[in-house]
Amino acid sequence: MLKLKRISDTYGLKVYTDTGEYFGDIDEAIVVDNRVYGWRVKATRSSYLSKTVAGAKGVLVPNQLVKAIGDIVIISKAIIPTREETTEVPE
Repeated sequence: MLKLKRISDTYGLKVYTDTGEYFGDIDEAIVVDNRVYGWRVKATRSSYLSKTVAGAKGVLVPNQLVKAIGDIVIISKAIIPTREETTEVPE
């Protein structure tokens, strides 16, 4: 059975990746033409987002990357920025 949820009920929900990392909190929904286009996720102190993107207040997560919404929101791990470690060779 499909359960409906109001968009306003999702504000403040914790966002986790499908690998179990805490990503941030839902701040607002972006609605275009009566469809959810994306979700603005704010970075909190203990979130992976604040550790990865220093100085950012949040990010916009496209709705296509949201896997489930319930007591928490689960998003695809594809949203997590990857760090490519480069080693500099001294001259």
